[in-house]
Amino acid sequence: MTGRLFSALLVLTLAFRFWLGAAFPITGDEAYFVWWGWMPDWGFYDHPPMIGWWLAALSLVSKVEWWLRLPVIVQPALLALAVYWALPKLVPGVGEQRRLWAATLVLLAPVNVWNVFITTDTPLIYFSVLSGLAWIRAAQDDNPRWYLAAGLLLAGAVLSKYFAAILGFAYLVDVLRRRKSGAVTGLAIAYACTLPALALMAWWNSANCWPNYMFNFVNRHGDAGWSLKTPLLYAVTLIYVLGPPVLWLAWKSRRSVGADSYLPSSLGTLAWLPFLLFALLSGVKQVGLHWLLSFVPFTLIWLTLRLQPATLQKLGLFFAAFATLHIAGILIVSRVPLEAWQRGPLARLYDGIVLTFEHQAIARELEGYRKDWVLAMDGYSNAVTLGYNLRQYVAVFGEASSHARHDDLVTDFRALAGRNFLILRKSEPKLDDYRKYFRDVTVDSFEVRGARFWRVKGAGFDYAAYRDGVLAGVRRKYYAIPTWLPQRACYMCDRYFPGEQCRR
Repeated sequence: MTGRLFSALLVLTLAFRFWLGAAFPITGDEAYFVWWGWMPDWGFYDHPPMIGWWLAALSLVSKVEWWLRLPVIVQPALLALAVYWALPKLVPGVGEQRRLWAATLVLLAPVNVWNVFITTDTPLIYFSVLSGLAWIRAAQDDNPRWYLAAGLLLAGAVLSKYFAAILGFAYLVDVLRRRKSGAVTGLAIAYACTLPALALMAWWNSANCWPNYMFNFVNRHGDAGWSLKTPLLYAVTLIYVLGPPVLWLAWKSRRSVGADSYLPSSLGTLAWLPFLLFALLSGVKQVGLHWLLSFVPFTLIWLTLRLQPATLQKLGLFFAAFATLHIAGILIVSRVPLEAWQRGPLARLYDGIVLTFEHQAIARELEGYRKDWVLAMDGYSNAVTLGYNLRQYVAVFGEASSHARHDDLVTDFRALAGRNFLILRKSEPKLDDYRKYFRDVTVDSFEVRGARFWRVKGAGFDYAAYRDGVLAGVRRKYYAIPTWLPQRACYMCDRYFPGEQCRR
């Protein structure tokens, strides 16, 4: 590995990621977070606000896909450079080869090759990795300035996603393991930095029905329970995310350290404790692939410092070949006609694929309704995807799911009384589900690239019937807020059920 070869890999992967970021349409999750940026606030329904703030700033310049995705497009390159820069400060005397290989493994980690999709994990990864590197440096001599840096970056992670708590817990375990007074002081400094972020989230949630708590700890766990399937899925996910040979090589080299380096004592804690915690969680809950990404660089650095040079070179070559396979596969798939996805394992997703890729054709079918009708869909991911492509907010009509609740903050159905609705659906509707909420209901359909969509046209929206038939059920199901949580305000009850509290 040479600096020139690393630079070439950096440029090639960046070129591919910029192409993919520009060529692939905005997905449902991305559209959700883009709308956060287009309607900025101090908080949002299911996660802390950081990605919304980033997208609000990016949207001031442009709203094209590759620009909104810029933070995640350049993320692997920036993290690889950060690792290369940080290693001599973490491991004095580390060789140039190990620095280059560590940076290369981070750059070519499997998910880093293709992941160009904006999520709440995008800022979380930046803040978590940089905070962790600062913590490892601080642990060498209990330098309070580095603990302060780790804490400020941890605060950024806290404002990005609640999984920042896992990094904070890893810091606690590391301090308990080291049992040094300077480490305890450093932990106090780091934790103190997060208090303003935690206070901001508590302040916003207390005035908005505690949605972050309700979503993350109550409403989204209907499928939770002991399972043998989810731990197996987690094991496969972990093997892929780290790179197929990594776990085997880590086990083989667990007692060795490279001849030209030593292993920082705190690195092992950050490298493996989070994955152990996720393994425990996988017994009752499916662990998402993106949940793991903040901790992958620490594991790759840990392994780089343990492997012998010949083995490290073989691992680097495998990562390069695996990355090439990913890129070739994506380029081939990009040439496959859209209609090919009507058959096979993705057939049930085909209408959603068409909604994402053929938004201009769908927009033409809705053009006559956009000015005077309220546009809506029956699911949140579809609604925000359509709304992003139309550059016009699309409401959610009906109860939908726990993942549709941000629309409760945005759409006030009281103001829509008497209006006409155009509700776009991917499945054939039952008109009786709509007649109770409109003076008159008609339906027609159209086809785009072999996928059929239905237009439910409801004239004269009956808000009172909708409040009793839909919103009352939404309130009971998703806004049963525990009595021990103080409420300053709650949009659900304040709007639709004045004088009553949303309580369990």
